[in-house]
Amino acid sequence: MSAMSGVPTVVVPDSVRFKAACPDCRERFELTAGAIRLAVGASRRTTFYSFTCPECGSAVRKPAGERIVELLTRGGVRTLRLHSSL
Repeated sequence: MSAMSGVPTVVVPDSVRFKAACPDCRERFELTAGAIRLAVGASRRTTFYSFTCPECGSAVRKPAGERIVELLTRGGVRTLRLHSSL
């Protein structure tokens, strides 16, 4: 709780950093939550996270299992829920 206002202090998502690597240029770096997008689909094939490599500019897309989804969500990464149409 904030001593001044009595309002709980909220951690800003961009203060959380995630380690990542680019499969194209092989660089390793850290990304803020705002630099990553998470898409959660109905299956493993449609659940992934993506970002743009800050070194080479490549669009990177990697699969996200349950643990990765949990970590990214808790870290403040914006999540897109994908719905399948029948």
